[in-house]
Amino acid sequence: MPERIRHSALLTDLYELTMSAAYFEDNFDAIASFEVFIRALPPQRSYLIAAGLEQALDFLEDVRFEPEDVEYVRRHPVFSRIGAEFFKRLENFRFTGEVWAMPEGTPIFAEEPFLRVTAPIIEAQIVETFLLSSLTFQTMIASKAARVVEAAQGRDVVEFGSRRAHGPEAGVLAARAAYVGGCSGTSNVEAGRRYGIPTFGTQAHSFVMAHRDEEESFRNFQRLFPEHGVLLVDTYDSLAAIEKIVKAGLRPKAIRLDSGDFVELSREARRRLDRAGLAETRVFVSGDLDEFVISNLLAEGAEIDSFGVGTALATSKDAPTLSGVYKLVDVDFGQGPLGRVKLSSEKSTYPCRKQVFRKVEPDGSFAGDIIARENESYPNTKPLLACVMREGKRIGQRPPLKDVQQNARSLLSKLPETYRRLKNPERYPVRFSDDLQSRLEEIRNRLIASR
Repeated sequence: MPERIRHSALLTDLYELTMSAAYFEDNFDAIASFEVFIRALPPQRSYLIAAGLEQALDFLEDVRFEPEDVEYVRRHPVFSRIGAEFFKRLENFRFTGEVWAMPEGTPIFAEEPFLRVTAPIIEAQIVETFLLSSLTFQTMIASKAARVVEAAQGRDVVEFGSRRAHGPEAGVLAARAAYVGGCSGTSNVEAGRRYGIPTFGTQAHSFVMAHRDEEESFRNFQRLFPEHGVLLVDTYDSLAAIEKIVKAGLRPKAIRLDSGDFVELSREARRRLDRAGLAETRVFVSGDLDEFVISNLLAEGAEIDSFGVGTALATSKDAPTLSGVYKLVDVDFGQGPLGRVKLSSEKSTYPCRKQVFRKVEPDGSFAGDIIARENESYPNTKPLLACVMREGKRIGQRPPLKDVQQNARSLLSKLPETYRRLKNPERYPVRFSDDLQSRLEEIRNRLIASR
């Protein structure tokens, strides 16, 4: 069971608190519904993999203002005109709302809400920043990992990017998201401890360089790690290092290539290892890899058994951000929900709490999605959003991360290849329901008439 991390409600933007103070002072007591979605997919992406839900739910269950947090807000000059009762409200702050979400590992597409919060408006407002950060970051990394794993064509991919991640905690969460996206493990030990992800390591060039000679470094390492040793061979000369391993009678689990012409080196390394009776020694490659490099290597006949992918994966280097938003769709003052929309150019939104229906063909493949109002229904489709939290408490058990990974892999396999390919993928069909379109036009016309 992952450890529970205490979350301060100060993990938010200042304007969430100023809006909350304004709501409180004006006795604005609406129940609000906000939805999280991605406005547009990054270039060369045709799908995303939803991730980060468990951290979002942990936050919502635990979030609170400690006394020192409240005192910091009280003394902030922007709140100089706010009465004492607001700060008492912060002292007792808890999330008491409801959350609907798609399971982690679900393929998602532009404009599809994959999480919805319904709660008293102050509660729903304050948690926005954390939810967006957690969900969009892990979704971004899980999606990148799925592409890298697909390019590897069944070969293991290990996440190696902690040292290039945007901070230590980002490295841990990137490792988790990469595992959801299909990676076989990570080099990050804390991610292994916290989430039960398999951890893998090799050795650094410094270990080889610290010894009097390369063979001595190999012997010492292999003696201590006979079942797990992966020997780094490119510190001086990759092929010469392989000959030293053979002559020393060592039988490492794998050798690691970290530079050079991976196509030619991997072929020659495989030939020499096989000739020496080391057919079980794998060829592991790392060094500036991404899905495009991996795809090209394998297309050119590289004999590689597994990959270590770092910077490109832990930062999603080619698409390092997602256009994630958290938008108000309904307010309820006690007489039922009232749809809310944003009408600004290029950033308009649809009103009402929604459900996403996925059409499934007889062979199990996905054929298109409908974004609809929550009370609609469509034959031969599966609703994707389910209630995962009620009255601030998680519903059901936390799924094992391995099950999340397997679910992601199974669901992604049902997405036709034309939408999964790395270059020039087709656009997966997503449409808004007629009922939702009608509701949008009704609200739009009313707002225009009231100007």
